[in-house]
Amino acid sequence: MSVNSAVKTKKPKWLKVKLPTGESYKNVRNLVTEHKLHTICESGNCPNMGECWGAGTATFMILGNVCTRSCGFCAVATGKPEAVDEFEPGRVANSVKLMKVKHAVITSVDRDDLSDGGSNIWVSTVKAIRRQSPTTTLETLIPDFAGIWKNLNKIIEVAPEIVSHNIETVRRLTKTIRVQAKYNRSLELLLRLKQGGMKTKSGLMLGLGETEEEVFETLEDLRSVKVDIVTIGQYLQPTPKHAPVKEFITPEQFAKYKEFGLKAGFRFVESGPLVRSSYHAEKHLF
Repeated sequence: MSVNSAVKTKKPKWLKVKLPTGESYKNVRNLVTEHKLHTICESGNCPNMGECWGAGTATFMILGNVCTRSCGFCAVATGKPEAVDEFEPGRVANSVKLMKVKHAVITSVDRDDLSDGGSNIWVSTVKAIRRQSPTTTLETLIPDFAGIWKNLNKIIEVAPEIVSHNIETVRRLTKTIRVQAKYNRSLELLLRLKQGGMKTKSGLMLGLGETEEEVFETLEDLRSVKVDIVTIGQYLQPTPKHAPVKEFITPEQFAKYKEFGLKAGFRFVESGPLVRSSYHAEKHLF
């Protein structure tokens, strides 16, 4: 199959998931419905929602639902975002408390329209969650703040338990898939986090036309800036307008990447077709 052709076949059997079950999942499901709470788990149709909710983990998105970037893989709307909602941190914190979340993952759209890149809302959200749910641990999945490092430093100052920033794809495909992002800038951000004393995490999605050697190279690049945790999963095309799937990576190949990553020195490697950024996030605290 040529690297420029999209996969036209049905999803392989290893991408099929069971419907979520269990008392913990049902309790969270009822809370979300009753209080009209918002999680990325639902809006992103995450295949691991039942498992994560059952483990007391949930992911929330802040700074609105319109992104200033137009990445080829992402289903979030692109355009001019609405004004920052100063009450959002309190609402997110209340959701975390109501859902009795043990480990909260917070992510956001890119807000290149803001001079602070949204960093002040990030800080307010972390502080609000800690006030309302002091035993809840936090992972912040942050944007690159367009390389304005004084905004990144605000995240370091509030010191979430884990700070994550996804490299997403290999160097060669970055300009096509991530558009406004820069591969080296992401590596520098992760290095600055580590220098600031943070536990760091990054993620890759596969099936976009990358080669095995390029994946190995990317994992080595992430280790060169001392990233602690990496997640590797299958890219799935959100709509026909997004980048096509070039290949469905087999579970055996994901296992090979996991073995390579562990030998390279990552503390944790989550690698599999259904792995997403927050998969097993609660297990990455160390």
